[in-house]
Amino acid sequence: MAAILKFFVDYAPLIYFLLALWALLAARRLWVAWQEGRTAVFGLERQLAQQRIARWTVPLVMAFLFAVGELILSSFLAPALPAAEIRPTPTVDLLSTPTETLSLSVISETDVPLATATPEVSGCIPGQIMITFPEPGMEIRGQVTLSGSADVPNFGFYKYEVSPLGMDQWTTISAGNAVVRDSDLGRWDTSQLTPGDYLLRLVVTDNQGNAFPPCIVSVRILAP
Repeated sequence: MAAILKFFVDYAPLIYFLLALWALLAARRLWVAWQEGRTAVFGLERQLAQQRIARWTVPLVMAFLFAVGELILSSFLAPALPAAEIRPTPTVDLLSTPTETLSLSVISETDVPLATATPEVSGCIPGQIMITFPEPGMEIRGQVTLSGSADVPNFGFYKYEVSPLGMDQWTTISAGNAVVRDSDLGRWDTSQLTPGDYLLRLVVTDNQGNAFPPCIVSVRILAP
């Protein structure tokens, strides 16, 4: 089910485009058949025109129904699921007892000194897509409650992810499908990660499945 929803969310613009082409073609053929029926002189001509009208009414109605189905899937069903089930990224379930430890590094903390964390922030829009806690460059440990905003036009859902600094290995922490305005976004158990420097990002998606540029901040995770 999640894979099907992911397909409809990821390819929503293409699906709408193809359905629009389909509907336009059917509407054009329907209009031509209707015009032929109006100008028909003989009964056979009218009968053929009516058959063409019926033939092209069906795909037009189907295109409309498919469009409604796509809207329901991408706007209502997909946001109701955790974003981790929609996106193909590993997840950390904060509501259950971990069965295994997520390891993002095989190098021991004692082998290589920690790099100096440089406060970094990008893509954040105050009041819309914003992480206010933790602040850029902050040192954190253990359970952390994230604060910020996820409030964009046609809001769908949001998720927050983490990646080791200098790498592009984003792991979804958790997600939500309710608008947040300068309040709690969710919790993060940093004890699941190897101490070091990381990037934390907030990704907000609208109800059409379009993701906005993420808000990214740098943090340093300390040993518990």
